[in-house]
Amino acid sequence: MMWISILHIHWRKSPPCAIVSEYRAFVRNANTPSRSQLILDMNMMTRRHAIKLAAVTTAAIAATTSTPSILAQTAPPTGPFTLPPLPYAYDALEPFIDAETMKVHHDKHHATYVANLNKAVAGHADLEKKSVEELLKNLDAIPESIRTAVRNQGGGHANHTLFWQLLAKDKPAQPKGALLEAIEKKFGTYDSFKVQFSKAAAGLFGSGWVWLTVDASKHLLLETTPNQDTPSSAGRTPLLTLDVWEHAYYLKYQNRRPEYIAAFFKIIHWDPIVDKFEKAMA
Repeated sequence: MMWISILHIHWRKSPPCAIVSEYRAFVRNANTPSRSQLILDMNMMTRRHAIKLAAVTTAAIAATTSTPSILAQTAPPTGPFTLPPLPYAYDALEPFIDAETMKVHHDKHHATYVANLNKAVAGHADLEKKSVEELLKNLDAIPESIRTAVRNQGGGHANHTLFWQLLAKDKPAQPKGALLEAIEKKFGTYDSFKVQFSKAAAGLFGSGWVWLTVDASKHLLLETTPNQDTPSSAGRTPLLTLDVWEHAYYLKYQNRRPEYIAAFFKIIHWDPIVDKFEKAMA
């Protein structure tokens, strides 16, 4: 019980970081009690003290077992590329995309791509001056030693930045004007486009993105890319995209990707997509 007394004293007199250091010392000690012994000993304490000790111990274990990659995800990006804020609250897309998913997706996953892109271009002054779109449109100009990193991390940054802009609730259910006409010409009807887009999204193996793009001939294309690849690297203009990485939907939909895809069509913000189409066709 001596080690519990020490932690108890530290709980009252020291900040959590000091307790974490103390715990690490105990972990290195061969006489540190086992987890099962901890549970038994806790039963001998008052409920109030047990709750405090459980919280401290959990924090200490997390600190001693956390990997650098996990810690890096919470670090703010430093460098020429920055994480853009969401253009709405985390819960703005409820019930179609839940607030917790949006928070983790934006604050953890997207932030990690930004941080790693900054690491990739660090020391390359010419690359640090370019936009992420400029980097991705000319990957052959990127030094081979960092090309894959820029492709993956830069793609993750650019794709997510676009994705956030295309989502909103209570907007028109389909596009209008020239874009709607182009969709109907290419796919027959808007509903037919939805079916084909949804089929491509559901059938994409593993992780990736589904896109509606404009090619160099100013024709619409429906395409998919693996991982964080972007059609921009192939000279096409992205209009609409859907992230089908599991981190984009798993907290709410688990393995039910088709439900996530159906929900996506209820929160598409067509106005910026129409604007992108008009600029691409000009």
